[in-house]
Amino acid sequence: MSKENYQILQVGEDATDEEIEASYAALKAKYNEERWESGEVGNNAARMLDRLEAAYNEIKSERKEKKQNTSGATAFEEVADLIRKGDIAAAQSKLDAFNERNAEWHYLQSVIFYKKNWMNESKKQLEIAMQMDPVNSKYQDAYKKLNARVNYEQQTGGAPNTNPNVGSDSEQMGGNWCATCANCCYTYLCVNCLFNLCCGCR
Repeated sequence: MSKENYQILQVGEDATDEEIEASYAALKAKYNEERWESGEVGNNAARMLDRLEAAYNEIKSERKEKKQNTSGATAFEEVADLIRKGDIAAAQSKLDAFNERNAEWHYLQSVIFYKKNWMNESKKQLEIAMQMDPVNSKYQDAYKKLNARVNYEQQTGGAPNTNPNVGSDSEQMGGNWCATCANCCYTYLCVNCLFNLCCGCR
């Protein structure tokens, strides 16, 4: 969707804010003039005005959320850091403030639900993340690990150690699904393993 928005504004994704503003103003003026023409030209201009406005607002919102703070961390990195520190309420609050809810947003929401031990909700959010970004290996690996835990609980009727304040590495539930992790997770199914703390692999 982001790429399409830039195409509607007839600028590249690396365009500056000033270039986006200039193109938006020029196209808006053009379509406003054309919409009064008869036939398909007018109808198309009216449709393009709606698309232009939506694309412009989405780009502005997305760029605002990606702006860096004084520490140099992006908004998503701030949420991930709060999760690592165990401040789940603050992480959820910051996540709720996002207007653009892309794949990474749903991934981080999945991590928060996991920390709360809400397995079904965590799984649903991961599935949404994978649908939005099907080639992201971090999401796929996290999903495998989460399913391993859910399957273990279903088979044993019990739950492994699930301390919600256990930290994770920078990739939260991501990381490589190596043979050591697989063996560790299926044997112990602990939170540390699911969050890549069992063998230190990446």
